[in-house]
Amino acid sequence: MTVDAGPTTFQGVGVGRGMVVGPVAKAHPSPAVPSDGGPGDAEALRAAFAAVAATLQERAGAAEGAIAEVLAATAQIAQDPALLADAEQRVAAGESPAQAVDRAVDRFAEMFRAAGGYLAERVTDLRSVRDRVLALLLGLPEPGVPALEVPSVVVAEDLSPADTAALEVDKVLAIVTEHGGPTGHTAIIAGQLGLPCVVRTTGVMEVEAGREVAVDAATGTVVVDPAEELRAQARERARVQEELEGDTAPGSTADGHAVALLANIGTAADAGRAAATPAEGVGLFRTEVLFLERSSAPTLEEQTAVYAEVLGAFAGRGGGDKVVVRTLDAGADKPLAFVTQPGEENPALGVRGYRLVRREPELLRTQLAALAQAAKDTGTSPWVMAPMIATAQEAADFAALAHEVGLTEPCKVGVMVEVPSAALRAADLLRHVDFVSLGTNDLAQYTMATDRLRGSLADLLDPWQPAVLDLVAATARAGAELGKPVGVCGESAADPLMALVLAGLGITSLSMSPGALPAVRHLLRRHDLDTCRAAADAALAATSASEAREAVRALVDPAVRDALAL
Repeated sequence: MTVDAGPTTFQGVGVGRGMVVGPVAKAHPSPAVPSDGGPGDAEALRAAFAAVAATLQERAGAAEGAIAEVLAATAQIAQDPALLADAEQRVAAGESPAQAVDRAVDRFAEMFRAAGGYLAERVTDLRSVRDRVLALLLGLPEPGVPALEVPSVVVAEDLSPADTAALEVDKVLAIVTEHGGPTGHTAIIAGQLGLPCVVRTTGVMEVEAGREVAVDAATGTVVVDPAEELRAQARERARVQEELEGDTAPGSTADGHAVALLANIGTAADAGRAAATPAEGVGLFRTEVLFLERSSAPTLEEQTAVYAEVLGAFAGRGGGDKVVVRTLDAGADKPLAFVTQPGEENPALGVRGYRLVRREPELLRTQLAALAQAAKDTGTSPWVMAPMIATAQEAADFAALAHEVGLTEPCKVGVMVEVPSAALRAADLLRHVDFVSLGTNDLAQYTMATDRLRGSLADLLDPWQPAVLDLVAATARAGAELGKPVGVCGESAADPLMALVLAGLGITSLSMSPGALPAVRHLLRRHDLDTCRAAADAALAATSASEAREAVRALVDPAVRDALAL
């Protein structure tokens, strides 16, 4: 089925704020299993899995940031001995290698979906491994996006991390998928690459390759054969974005109330790029990338070298030298090959983040010691925080360990607020640490009892949900009462309208992908603190996410609102 001639609009969930017009490039479909099962034997099966794992590992090594992280995790699936053993048993029972792979992956996908949480999102990665193994077994081209001859809008049912990593980024204008969610792998990687993205766009695969579409991430729309009015709008949005990028002033409201604008990074290379932007430092350094690509834990010396490179990128920098390092956030969808967890019925509620200290205390001790040595080597004073803290005792224990290994003043020790219990008792946590940082993606997940990677429930995961805002407000109040910084490093920090609310609540810093900084900076600098406080009051008084957002939108200067397509 194809789209009829004339303008047709598809509605999805937008990620980012950009707008582009370009031709559609459609991803190659997944291989089908032949009716006769196809050729091959157990040896061919093992070779195909090994080749796919090696290719994914190679791409992970060449990639950076979130792309490297998710590619490494997908490579681990291809190396999963349980998955291979299941397929081998099926071949021994008389199935062809292609049938065995297909059915083994189906079985594991069903288990992942039943487990829910992060594992449910990894079904996309399982399917990616399945497709690549089948392509090798059947002698077919690798599934995914074909080579792009001209700058194009990539359209797919969904993109695995491997698909996204293989993109010719300089020729990709935007990414549109039928499935996925706003905090899934595709959306995260699109954000890192600075690409407009629309997910959950039902029916978009009906659009023929080569057909021109207008993709508007701000509204979550994809318009086929756009009229000149939309094309002009896209050109104007691009012009405004270029103009905003020329503003390098520190983050603040119109009347000078400072709100530090920081960058999220995943690798040392990300740090170098962020240091070249007006970002006032790093609000979230995801250290797990260093761990995920390995079959054994990185040594103290290896970690020290990486942390020193990141800290050195911002050392003595006039635009801000703050670097907030998050300790290992592994488990659930980010398993470590060298710290295997027995089957968990609900991984999102299991042993992840700081909770790994219960099983492998030396992992955290070594990481903190490496950071302390890197700080000494570079003459810097990093900020360090632990993820998935649920109690004041955990916060106290983490702070004590950090101080014990040498992370003392002027270094700062803090924790993430991602669990409702931490938000509700934020004052108790802050009595033991120097600062807290809100991870609003997980906070929304746990507050709304909703898998944050389940695209079909994206409305419940909206950071504008009043219950989530109540917890953010409670955390900010605790910080203000104790005179300690409270930052936000979740996706809500990248929403310019939400930035007004967060500033009004008393949040002291916002951390996001570097590409989101210009619009957030612009909106803050066009509104005073009283307006921000009014925006916060309006959002908290609302009874739904949409009502909260519209109430704040009504307070924004119309000229600024139109320029940013808010």
